[in-house]
Amino acid sequence: KHWSNSLGERISFVKSTHSSFSLEDVFRFTTELSDGIDTTSFVQSHLLQPDVFLRIRPHCREQVIQTLQQNAIAFTLEADDCIRLPPTVNVENSLKLDKEVVVQDASSQQIKKYLEPVRSPILNPQSEIPNPLSVWDCCAGSGGKSILSYDTFPNIELTATDIRPSIIHNLRKRFQNAGINHYRANVIDITNTVGNVPALKIAKGFDLIICDAPCTGSGTWSRTPEQLFFFTENKIDDYATLQRSIVSNAIPLLKGGGYFLYITCSVFKKENEEIIAFIKSKFHLQLVKMELLKGYTKKADSMFAGLFSSDTIAQPA
Repeated sequence: KHWSNSLGERISFVKSTHSSFSLEDVFRFTTELSDGIDTTSFVQSHLLQPDVFLRIRPHCREQVIQTLQQNAIAFTLEADDCIRLPPTVNVENSLKLDKEVVVQDASSQQIKKYLEPVRSPILNPQSEIPNPLSVWDCCAGSGGKSILSYDTFPNIELTATDIRPSIIHNLRKRFQNAGINHYRANVIDITNTVGNVPALKIAKGFDLIICDAPCTGSGTWSRTPEQLFFFTENKIDDYATLQRSIVSNAIPLLKGGGYFLYITCSVFKKENEEIIAFIKSKFHLQLVKMELLKGYTKKADSMFAGLFSSDTIAQPA
C-alpha cells in the first residue's frame, strides 16, 4: 500500500491493521509536556515526516534561489531567508552548505528573534555594550547557533565550546566553510566549575551566552522515531539535573548588562519552564521572554527558548 501523505489516511490505515491502536501508543509521555502544547496535534505529528529547512546566509539569497530553480528543485520560500524542502530532496550537489545556506530547522531559525533584543543596543550609539560583542556558545554542538550569531551581529568576538572533541573538530570544519576565521573553540566540560578555565578568560565576562543545552531531544523525535521508541521517562530528570548544572556554571560568566539565552529542542516542562524558574530563583536576572516554538504544527521541530538580561554581574541570588 502507498504510504499516504494524509495524516487522516495514515491513522485510518494503522487502525485498520491494529484495532486497539490509540495515539497514546505513539507518545507515552504526555503528562510531562510543556504548557500550551496541543497534545493531540503534537502526538499526531509523529506520524508525518518533517520537512527539511535551509537558512540562506547574508548576501546569498539571489544566488541560492537561482540555483534551486535552475536545478528544478522544488522548494517553498517560508521567509526571506528560510527555505522549505521536501524531506527526500538532496541539495548537497547544488548548493554550498554552510557557505551559501545552513541546514537549520525552521524553529531553530526563529532563535534569531531572540537575538534582536541583544542586537538593538549594539546598533545604538548610546549603548554601554561595546563593539565587538563577546558571545559564548557554551554547548555549541556543530555550531549552527554560532553561525547564526555570526550572521546576525555586525562585529562579534565568538567563543564556542563543547564537551565532545569530535564535535569541536566538526565545528572547525563548518566554520572554515562558513568563512568564520576569527573565533575560539575549545573542549570544555561545563558541568565542572569553568570560571578559571583559561579559554574563557574574557575581560568582565560575556555580553551574550547562548546555552543550547543537552536535552532529551523530544521536540525532534518525529525525525528520529527510534529515540522515542527507546526513551525512558527517568531520563527527563537526568537531563534536567544536567541542565541545572550547566546553567549554574555558565551564568556567572555573564557580563553586567549582558544576556543569557537558554534553548532546548525538548517539549518537556522539566527541561523548559522549570529550568527557567530555577534560573530566576538562583540568579539576579530578568526574564525578557520565553516561548515554546511549536514546530509540530508546521512539519518542523519543536523547541523552547528563554532570554534573560542582567543589570549586574549574574552572581547567585
